[in-house]
Amino acid sequence: MTDLAAAVDRLAAGSLVAFPTETVYGLGADALSASAVRNVFQIKGRPATNPLIVHVADTAMARQVVADWPEEAERLARAFWPGPLTLVLPRRPELPAEVTAGGELVAVRCPDHPLTLELLRRFGRPLVGPSANRSGQVSPTTAAHVDFPPDQVLVLDGGPCRGGIESTVLALNPPRILRPGLITSRQLAQVLGREVQQASAPQSASPGQLERHYAPHTPAVLVQAEDWPAVRAGARRIALLASQELEPSAEVFLPMPADPRGYAERLYAGLREADDAGVELIAVLAPQGEDELWTAVRDRLRRATVRFEKP
Repeated sequence: MTDLAAAVDRLAAGSLVAFPTETVYGLGADALSASAVRNVFQIKGRPATNPLIVHVADTAMARQVVADWPEEAERLARAFWPGPLTLVLPRRPELPAEVTAGGELVAVRCPDHPLTLELLRRFGRPLVGPSANRSGQVSPTTAAHVDFPPDQVLVLDGGPCRGGIESTVLALNPPRILRPGLITSRQLAQVLGREVQQASAPQSASPGQLERHYAPHTPAVLVQAEDWPAVRAGARRIALLASQELEPSAEVFLPMPADPRGYAERLYAGLREADDAGVELIAVLAPQGEDELWTAVRDRLRRATVRFEKP
């Protein structure tokens, strides 16, 4: 409880707090304070054109930042909040423009973690919460992975994140997924009673649209099994992330779950372990499968790696 009290004091003073969610750790600041929001961008090195998600304790708090709360938003919130669903809605004019990168839409969600929900209730105001890492790098899924020193950011340790990748971002009218995540279009369509599309191009209202994102420091390539011998021959020390070992073997093999939910939970921690292994190249065996959760995993891998090109 002492940590929560200190976190509330920090937030009230315009400082930053890293908080746990079911997806990744967020870098929290008062969403209604323009100066606090600018501090988030500065410390992360985040482009000002990349909007932030606002985290709320409930739908009542969501209404503090959105200008309209349609019936479909209410149905989705009842079904999936707290949880990894971000809704994109018209913003209230009093919300600092920095939050939305100057746009008229705001992304808002209610995180599914008791520690952060209690923080939001105690603070009494919504929080911005991009991932608590330097911009473009691997998102943190444990408190130890938060990339900032304690004099800059107070970290609330809520244990490992069980989801492992960021939330699904959904726009309405018509419903379309701007960023794939842990909640699928099929789940959303069941609640809405109509089809949910996948946006075909990057959307300015959604975070997570940088082409290089979620990336380790070590060069990383996405490979197919048939390309592995060529990849292996071209690097002296290599780490392989895969659900099965390949021949010839890598110096560092980091096994990945074969199911998409387990893979998502493990992904960022695996990339960080590979980064710390002292190798010159990280190879990720492209996961196969038709489950829609693989779409979200592949989205993160596409931004974190480059595709291997045969010589």
